[in-house]
Amino acid sequence: MTAEIQITYDCADPDRLARFWAAMLGYQLQPPPKGFESWDEALASFGVPPQERNDRSAILPLDGAGPRLFFQRVPETKTVKNRIHLDVRAAPGVQGEARMIALEAGAERARALGATRLYRVEPDPTVMESGFITMADPEGNEFCLD
Repeated sequence: MTAEIQITYDCADPDRLARFWAAMLGYQLQPPPKGFESWDEALASFGVPPQERNDRSAILPLDGAGPRLFFQRVPETKTVKNRIHLDVRAAPGVQGEARMIALEAGAERARALGATRLYRVEPDPTVMESGFITMADPEGNEFCLD
């Protein structure tokens, strides 16, 4: 059996987080159902009250290769470090200073989209570390530029 996976984020603002991750990953917002021009139109026709129309959102890869990311509103805020996180492969196959330059460019792009820089780990061949930068998305969920 081949299983599809979906990565789900609990969050305060599903639309904002979906838009951040869509821009960060080159994904697209999931289009509304057939026959509707927008999600607002679809949700209104389904009887969803305006105050509940940002309770969930989803993004999809443009080419269909990769998992769907789903964002759902929850009442509580993030309080501790993520047990699982995304690694955004910003410099695959690149080593040394060129890698760190590419990661810094990725960090600046992420920051412009609303992320916060947390810390940078330098390459260290003695411990097989190629270097990465840890960031947080607009709601504080950690991710690495790898």
